[in-house]
Amino acid sequence: MNINVDISNVKLKTKRLILRPFETDDVYDLYEYAKVEGVGERAGWVHHKDIDESLSILNMFIAGKRTFAIVLKEENKVIGSLGLEEYDEKLLPEFADLKGLEIGYVIGKDYWGRGLVPEAVRAVLSYCFDVLMLDFLCLGYFDYNTQSKRVNEKSGFEFVIHRSFKTRYGTNEEGVLTMLTRDNYHKKLKEGFYDNKSF
Repeated sequence: MNINVDISNVKLKTKRLILRPFETDDVYDLYEYAKVEGVGERAGWVHHKDIDESLSILNMFIAGKRTFAIVLKEENKVIGSLGLEEYDEKLLPEFADLKGLEIGYVIGKDYWGRGLVPEAVRAVLSYCFDVLMLDFLCLGYFDYNTQSKRVNEKSGFEFVIHRSFKTRYGTNEEGVLTMLTRDNYHKKLKEGFYDNKSF
């Protein structure tokens, strides 16, 4: 079952990143990465056409209280987002009595290939499993998105089902839904799975 979350007072830190709630002044950074064609599309939404659209999305993030801004420390700049979203409960009826969420993320094109998303996801895994005490997390990606597939692998998620995803711009994309349970997360942690991962 989905649970309500409120990250409005949460700040997570990694070696290179800070994950924090969005602020009104972040609109320019958000627009800078969200306007680039091919960035949002990989996450199921169309790149932003103007800064007003980014402001509308930013206000939604702030009001929703479930989306982290990904800040690169060395630039003190928002370079992406990571949200704790509701998963499709119809796909996983066997988990109806367990607490779960789906994570989704996007990062600016200039920052691809540097291992920043796996670094952000690892911080959120710890928060979700050790603070929120979730039983599981889901993560989905489109078949063609090999970068997101790699994030899944580095983060310890495992295949659940191949499915069709309906995007926010009306298309259907074939993709994969993966999952990581709290028990598996702690098992992998103990085994050193997350140690010495090249980010």
